[in-house]
Amino acid sequence: HSEVFDSERLLREWRWLCPQALTVIDRNAFGDLFLSDKTGRVHMLDVGAGEFSFVAESISEFTERAGSPEMRQLWFQELAVKSASDQGLVPHSGQCIGFSTPVVFAEGGGLDSAYIADLYEHVSFLGDIHRQIAETPDGGQVRLIITKPPQAI
Repeated sequence: HSEVFDSERLLREWRWLCPQALTVIDRNAFGDLFLSDKTGRVHMLDVGAGEFSFVAESISEFTERAGSPEMRQLWFQELAVKSASDQGLVPHSGQCIGFSTPVVFAEGGGLDSAYIADLYEHVSFLGDIHRQIAETPDGGQVRLIITKPPQAI
């Protein structure tokens, strides 16, 4: 990836989950971020699920593992990206594929509700939603306060 990311801007609404110093080193078409910490370890911020997890001991290990078909599918969701592309959804630099109903909700995640979104707006929007529902048990009801949802590009 030759894309340059504003890590602080992308992570602003996620600091409740990952407060440590992190640098975005890669991302997938759905806005999930791959982040390097101060020790060089790599983590994945799954913005759809609202999960932050360790994926590799170093950037070089991440790069090597990311080359395998299994990790390309798991981390970069290549089949879903191909399906989206077949429907004309091809995000460019600064964009990602979003869903009008976020995948964290039972009704969300279908390609029929997918659209091209601004990467920064989308990641911030999901960080705010996940912060609001972080204490809600699976299947629980939520009441969200949305000040400005991301717009389709």
